[in-house]
Amino acid sequence: MLSQLYIKNIAVIKEADINFSHGFNVFTGETGAGKTILINAINAVLGERTSRDMIRTGESSASITAVFDEVPPRVLNTLADLGYEIEAGDSLLIMRTLHQDGKTQCKINGQPATVSMLKNISGMLINVHGQHDSQQLLSAEKHLGYIDLYGGLSQALSDYQTEFTRLREINDRIGELSADEAEKAHKTDLLIYQINEITEADLTLGEEEELVSQRRILRNSERITQALAAALGLLSGDENGETTGIVEQMEALAAQLEEAGRYMEEFAPIAAAVSSYKYELEDCASSVQDALDRMDYDPERAEYIETRLDTINLLKRKYGADIPAILEFLERAKSELEDITFSEEKLAQLEQERSKQFARCYELARSLSAARRAAAEEFTAKIQEELQFLDMSVVRFLPVFREKTLSAMGMDDFELQVSINVGEEPKPLAKIASGGELSRIMLAMKNVLSDRDNVGTMIFDEIDTGVSGRAAQKIGRKLHEVSAGHQVICVTHLAQVAAYADHHLFISKKVQDGKTFTSVESLGEEEGTQELARIIGGDLITPATLSAAAELLEKSR
Repeated sequence: MLSQLYIKNIAVIKEADINFSHGFNVFTGETGAGKTILINAINAVLGERTSRDMIRTGESSASITAVFDEVPPRVLNTLADLGYEIEAGDSLLIMRTLHQDGKTQCKINGQPATVSMLKNISGMLINVHGQHDSQQLLSAEKHLGYIDLYGGLSQALSDYQTEFTRLREINDRIGELSADEAEKAHKTDLLIYQINEITEADLTLGEEEELVSQRRILRNSERITQALAAALGLLSGDENGETTGIVEQMEALAAQLEEAGRYMEEFAPIAAAVSSYKYELEDCASSVQDALDRMDYDPERAEYIETRLDTINLLKRKYGADIPAILEFLERAKSELEDITFSEEKLAQLEQERSKQFARCYELARSLSAARRAAAEEFTAKIQEELQFLDMSVVRFLPVFREKTLSAMGMDDFELQVSINVGEEPKPLAKIASGGELSRIMLAMKNVLSDRDNVGTMIFDEIDTGVSGRAAQKIGRKLHEVSAGHQVICVTHLAQVAAYADHHLFISKKVQDGKTFTSVESLGEEEGTQELARIIGGDLITPATLSAAAELLEKSR
């Protein structure tokens, strides 16, 4: 559950440290005091999109920190997969900082994280129902998702989608092979040209690197020759014998040391070492001489290398970044040409495979549809039970299934239709439901689905929009019932809802030194009664409004 929320420099909130409890937490306050800002702050720390406009005027940055206790095992497992080891029973701390330059920083228990990581776990921590969510009910495309969630059909849907993806791949392949004759002829000519061009080049792995090395040597042959000649002169002396080379000097040195070693034993190993060095230097001189003998500049070889590299570079521009990539392209082109050449045989084979795959997909889709129909009947029945409690006892829900061509979601064209009044035929929600009715229907759905999504905290932002009186009281009671199994946080303008709060939080704003400040305070029983009286009667609190507030509190207990 969400145990603490710390907000700094978000909109009109300079700083707020809010503690939440188990059960039913309610936010009240005047319009514009900042209740919706709190919901936006929670969404932000859960990885939702943000804007620099959220940052308080005059500040360079803003931050939101959320602390969660009693973290579910699946969240701990997901965090472990992401590299965050948190022991069972430990708190989870999520922090997000916004900057004026548009950059954002995220942390999980003090370690750097990304926005996508926050989004990865947020849906398992909190379910936020905003004011716009009720409008989602008007979109029939969303309805099937409710049924799949209620029926626990995610694995069945995933299994079907795996097979359906394979079916689409087969269809795409058939489409490619079924191209008209003119297109196939054009493709064949192109492939033959590409294959011949690469094949005639007779490329070998490592060839380009060797040619580049040889070119470098040829282009610098004069410098190399001069350097090698100078090195050979130092090693072996000049041809006239006027200058003694290092090898000859080492030989003389070894001889002198050997002479000394005849009388002083410690010089014997030194003489041997010098002799060894002399032999190594002789080998070195021989290698230098061989290199010099090969250094004759060959214009024909230089021209061949340049021409060969030009050919390789031309092929690289057409077919790949290097020779391995070009050769891979060649193999793909040969395979594609073979497919076209033997397209009739391939098509026949793929048609058989498609028939089998379609049958497999259809069977899975039919099984999924049957499970959906059973889940839909149970789902709508439970919703009607919830709505009966919410003073919508005459409402009838009808799950409408129509079979359609197989798609990624199966074979079901599905819509929840509803009859609001006695004697009316069920119709799409968009045509008959009012704002208040939508709010109650969404609350009923959330309650029915609450045990399925296994989320510990549920947030409702003005779920009571468009309702009042007895219906509002029923909503308050229902939210309190839901809070027995989930932490519920609710923003409300209605006293009938707020009266059921286990923890009442009051949001207020004031102007100081030309700036607006919002504060959040936890209300005790007496302050809570005063706030309910304010909601009922406005700023002028009378004994009558206090009495009405006290009565609401008493009825809610």
